[in-house]
Amino acid sequence: MANNYKNNVTHKFSRSLLKPSLIALAISASLSGGVIAQEAVAETEVESAKLERIQVTARRTVESLQEVPVAVTSIGSDELQQRGMDNLIAVQQYSPNTTLQVSRGTNSTLTAYIRGIGQQDPLWGFEPGVGIYIDDVYMARPQGAALDVYDVERIEVLRGPQGTLYGRNTIGGAVKYVTKQLTGDTEFAVRGTIGTKNQQDVKLSGQVGLTDTLFVSGAIASFNRDGFGTYLNTGADNYDKDVQSGRISVQWNAADNFRVNFSADKTVDKSNSKGGFRLTPSLLVPDQPLTDSVYDSYTSMPADNKVDTEGQSLTLTWDVNDNWTIKSVTAKRKGVTDTNIDFDSTPLASLDVPAFYEDEQTSQELQLLFTGDKFKMASGLYYYTGEACGSFGTVIVAGAGVTVENGGCVDTDSIAAYAQGTYQLTDKLSLTAGGRYTKDDKDATMYRNMYLGYKGPRDPVVPGTLLQVQTDFAGSESFSHFSPRIGAEYQYNRDLMYYVSYTDGFKSGGFDMRAVEVVNPNATDPYQEETVDTYEFGIKSEWLDQRVRLNAAVFHSSYDDMQVTVQRAVGNNVASQVLNAASADINGAEVEALFAASRDLEISAIVGYLDASFNKVEFFDPTSQSVVDVSDVWGFANTPELTATLATRYTIVTDFGDIVFSGNLAYRGATQIFEVPSVLDYGGYTLINAGVNWYSQDGHWDVSLQGKNLGDKQARVAGYNFPLLAGEQTITGYYIDPRTVSLSVGYRF
Repeated sequence: MANNYKNNVTHKFSRSLLKPSLIALAISASLSGGVIAQEAVAETEVESAKLERIQVTARRTVESLQEVPVAVTSIGSDELQQRGMDNLIAVQQYSPNTTLQVSRGTNSTLTAYIRGIGQQDPLWGFEPGVGIYIDDVYMARPQGAALDVYDVERIEVLRGPQGTLYGRNTIGGAVKYVTKQLTGDTEFAVRGTIGTKNQQDVKLSGQVGLTDTLFVSGAIASFNRDGFGTYLNTGADNYDKDVQSGRISVQWNAADNFRVNFSADKTVDKSNSKGGFRLTPSLLVPDQPLTDSVYDSYTSMPADNKVDTEGQSLTLTWDVNDNWTIKSVTAKRKGVTDTNIDFDSTPLASLDVPAFYEDEQTSQELQLLFTGDKFKMASGLYYYTGEACGSFGTVIVAGAGVTVENGGCVDTDSIAAYAQGTYQLTDKLSLTAGGRYTKDDKDATMYRNMYLGYKGPRDPVVPGTLLQVQTDFAGSESFSHFSPRIGAEYQYNRDLMYYVSYTDGFKSGGFDMRAVEVVNPNATDPYQEETVDTYEFGIKSEWLDQRVRLNAAVFHSSYDDMQVTVQRAVGNNVASQVLNAASADINGAEVEALFAASRDLEISAIVGYLDASFNKVEFFDPTSQSVVDVSDVWGFANTPELTATLATRYTIVTDFGDIVFSGNLAYRGATQIFEVPSVLDYGGYTLINAGVNWYSQDGHWDVSLQGKNLGDKQARVAGYNFPLLAGEQTITGYYIDPRTVSLSVGYRF
């Protein structure tokens, strides 16, 4: 990040020095007829307006964005800062057909969908449909994955199945959080932010070369804010933020061709659990009025919530020669979540869910990379082992206090082998082929008991009577899949490339950790993997002497054995099941355009279009005890038909520093929260964001003023929909942040 900043400062200095250079040139030209000056000014204007070259690692090696035959968005650290993008979820505005949202009831759990594919439910044991990576390390669980932005070099979004190079559970795509690289330079940066609702953020980062071959860097960050609302009956904050995070990295250049990198990170989120806004009056607490603000709520539980996530990785890189590189990535991650979720958002002890999740994962990847004159390849072996456990109690009021306790564990062992290569047939035409074989072994245990009285998820003594054992099972299952990719790329000229590809992706199967055998005897059967076959045609292009960048793709995806998670109220029970119930077709188009209108003004447009429809959905109705096809009723969750963003960035060079203005309009079409239409579903909306940044001439200081959701738009992005459960009508919604304004001051050297 610091190197990028230095490059930008150097670029700004060169532009600041441009004015006297042009004056001198004009004087000289006036003595020689003025023709040379006019030509030089025109050439300077064109040269200044050229777009910056963007590097990505979408194919496991560093390449230009314009050379990669994959639909990928890359946002660098400078743009993240200038646009006030301080959390991973903001990236969705700049990546077409992408949904990155904070899940219901939490502050840092991520709901991610790309091109209509993802996972709504963050329960342990369920696999995500979009892979989240910190550098080369896969995050298996969504808890803590709504990452705050600090010490970052860039964020990449890879759209479409990435199963060949990235493996299991990247059936929708992958999001890569690429941290700042170590250079050995002595650097230090500090940034403080104040803003709406007593926002107080601090970021510290730095690095130093201890010797010529040993570099160390570190970063810490604290994000704090009062709630946008309150729990009206307790006074606790709702929608607040209390997050501390840190990272340390060490790089040892043991030899000219051998590097050792170690990194460790830890994040602690103590923000309160979120309370939902009731869309309907309570049937059990009829005198409780609906709140005026969607950020206010009621609760019968403590608002305590804590999410701890941490990880360590060791990367060994050996450049064997000019062609071959061997890379080993060993990593471990774990997370613990202890939270309280009040489903019905009332002061009554009803539908209260204290929950506890715990997960651990260890992975080992050995990469073999080759780069030659006409052939380049990425290949490797991958091993993953993980354990995800959890338990929760659901307090149900139906005349007398009743608690359903649900818990269990899923152990996963996964192995994979992959290879993908590109061969240059001619100067313009290249072919790409590859594949990945993955085998997952899963062991699961699960229980579900009903008690008379209250029992939390970790209470050692039951203060009531066991009424019913609803589920008690242990199971094992193996899942294997081969994911191929083939494609062709045609480099028509230096600035224009066409590509066509076929890619297969899959998401591993598993067991439903909420299975209710007494309602559905088949609920404990394993569900199988889901697959998608995607055909894509795209272009990567630059025009007007590299002043316009236009990247576009059209695609068709055939989605089979789709895993559908459904929960239904059956009497005083919530009947859950995960079925390979659906097949669907997804057609779409994406456009990313960037225009350097002048050396000072950039205009960008991002458009995504999706037409996703179910062909068949076989759903077991626990009420009628029969299988029915509901494809004519269901729709895709978290998948607006149209997403679009229009953004600008304008720079003014002054004697006291550079001023950068930025702004964008971000539109998201009507969105269905779950597969089944409900009153939670929300229409389209447009967000207005704007900011101004000042950079000092010496490159040390910067000031940023950011306004987000300036129109104060309300938009519902998640919720709970239990219209008739335990005598209550529980339909609650969760919303995007309201209008916020923040002021940041940064210093670095």
